[in-house]
Amino acid sequence: MRILIDTNRYHDFCDNVAEALKVFQRAERIAVPFVVLAELRAGFMAGSRSTENERVLSSFLNRPRVLALFADEQTTFHYARLFFQLRSQGTMIPVHDIWVAALAVQHSLLLFSRDSHFQHLPQIPRL
Repeated sequence: MRILIDTNRYHDFCDNVAEALKVFQRAERIAVPFVVLAELRAGFMAGSRSTENERVLSSFLNRPRVLALFADEQTTFHYARLFFQLRSQGTMIPVHDIWVAALAVQHSLLLFSRDSHFQHLPQIPRL
């Protein structure tokens, strides 16, 4: 199983949430979108444990099964289609999550998130 994680699931992993740990253990590939990295690092900067949180994230990213995933030109086409679909439905979701969804579609990854607004994009395979 190849997954793409959202920010909330990284937090679940760090908090040793049993459900998340099982998924992370079973995954053959764990992709972390660039926007998730940005959200995490922004949170780290606002907190009192910035250095420790960055160390834990760096250790996580250096695992062989973990991949930081960045947008490219193809991602922008997926983003545009998803944005248009959501707008047409009248069901906008946070912009960062549209990027997450676009990367999931582009790379055929299972989205692992607790955010229910992804249900507005039924073509996104989710756990």
